[in-house]
Amino acid sequence: MKLRYGTFSYLPDLTDDEIAAQIKYALINGWPVSVEYTDDPHPRNIYWEMWGLPLFDLEEPDGVLAQINECRQAFPQHYVRVLAYDARLGKQTTAMSFLVQSPDNEPGFILERIEGPDRTQHYSVRSYATAKPAGARYTGE
Repeated sequence: MKLRYGTFSYLPDLTDDEIAAQIKYALINGWPVSVEYTDDPHPRNIYWEMWGLPLFDLEEPDGVLAQINECRQAFPQHYVRVLAYDARLGKQTTAMSFLVQSPDNEPGFILERIEGPDRTQHYSVRSYATAKPAGARYTGE
């Protein structure tokens, strides 16, 4: 299963040149950029681990690409994303978010149904990867 997540989720994986172009667009708009990673890509897990600090006042995407590549090397089997924030509304608003790396093996999600009183049904989504402890979820086993 291929996780579809973020602004460019239904496009093929972006090349580094395409990633640089999107980062350049964010920088032209004055949006600070940050790099984050996780091994739990649940749709409600919006708080991923931050790689370094958000990058402000850049003019070229080279600094962000360097951070992306360092994160990729440190976590080769994690999801890595780039976020751009627009603070013009007086609060931190995500203007753009997209994946720049996915694990080689993405096990997918299970939809769990829970029967309740009076024939009610509740559903939840759980990643198959979370059956393993954090840090061991995408080891390829």
